[in-house]
Amino acid sequence: MAEKEKIVVQTSVKDESLIEIRRRQIVSGAVNLFKEKGFHRATTREIAKAAGFSIGTLYEYIRTKEDVLYLLCDYIYDQVKQQLAEITSETGTVEELKEAIKQYFHLIDRMVDEFTIMYQETKSLSKEAMHYVFDKELEMVHLFEKIIKNTSLPKNQLLTEKEIFLAANHIVVQGQAWAFRKWAFRKRYTIEDYINDQTKLFLSGIFHFHENS
Repeated sequence: MAEKEKIVVQTSVKDESLIEIRRRQIVSGAVNLFKEKGFHRATTREIAKAAGFSIGTLYEYIRTKEDVLYLLCDYIYDQVKQQLAEITSETGTVEELKEAIKQYFHLIDRMVDEFTIMYQETKSLSKEAMHYVFDKELEMVHLFEKIIKNTSLPKNQLLTEKEIFLAANHIVVQGQAWAFRKWAFRKRYTIEDYINDQTKLFLSGIFHFHENS
């Protein structure tokens, strides 16, 4: 599946490295602000203040408040892609699959606020923007589809395309569940315990399904 082309957030600045730095500041400041006030109640002036610069400077890098959610969505996907970039070999092992799950879950643990806000505020987006977020979500699923496809499994454990898609979705959703339900999980789990048990259940599900089918 080809990556969805990014929605272009307009900027009047030409320095690409500066754009990257400033937009990371915007995302970081906005996440804290949205967590406190919500997307609708937060103003662009407050976003600028949270990011550490003037409203005039803010409008050099974005045009609307909705642009901030686009940037947050791209930032999350780019972080996931970067985290998994090295685990895409053509002769993958089950250990590499387990490592990919571990890296992804740890990333979510570090970005709980970003993941939670992105999904909580998706309803605030236009229809076009909402589809953009959903497409980015599917691109994260595709990263795990590729890793699962490249994992060397016994012939009697080979998965169909539909099963690979479902398995990849399972990893993505269970990882995100740590962000959405951490309030419940943290009573019994550390992030390491959660990773170990989720990975064990995931792999057990793949192997036992084929043994019993």
